[in-house]
Amino acid sequence: MQSVRRLQSFLRPPAARSLYSSIVHRSSAYDGDGKTTLSILNLEAESGLLINSYSQVGFRLNNNMVVLGPMAIFPRTVFSWNVASYEDINEESLSLFSVLEPKIDILVVGIGDQPMTPALNKRIIEYMRKYRINVEVLSTEQACATFNFLNSEGRVVAGALIPPVSLRVNEDDVMRTQVAKRQVYELEEN
Repeated sequence: MQSVRRLQSFLRPPAARSLYSSIVHRSSAYDGDGKTTLSILNLEAESGLLINSYSQVGFRLNNNMVVLGPMAIFPRTVFSWNVASYEDINEESLSLFSVLEPKIDILVVGIGDQPMTPALNKRIIEYMRKYRINVEVLSTEQACATFNFLNSEGRVVAGALIPPVSLRVNEDDVMRTQVAKRQVYELEEN
């Protein structure tokens, strides 16, 4: 049993691991048709590529791939995107998304943590409108969540994401880090 727990610790991210073990390893009194179940989408391979996390240097995907710098992500493929900042987003850098087959339904653009400017937003929307592609211009944090949601729904979506310059840390992040550290020490003791 101990080797199974150790193996599970390598297969799942720390936050999901504790949730997963509490769901899977508890027996319940009710096993009927109306039983509520929970699926963690980022752990399911058939849901395509999803973004697990981002940092100032890049992104980590649900298949444990790390993409350094800006990326163009699709339901099953990811590329490096050759832009240095949101100021480099123009018709040339967006041209990749207009020539794809099958045509994407929506492009989710994550501009890092920079404030959105109406001129940039308008320029991107007008260019993509020529190709009948809907666009959402968001912060990278919101763009990652939006891409994951649309991709898990089976939509033909693409993401054009730039890592943020700075990261916000909240109480939940601090708590998750502390829980993860405790779990590492508990595994070492066993």
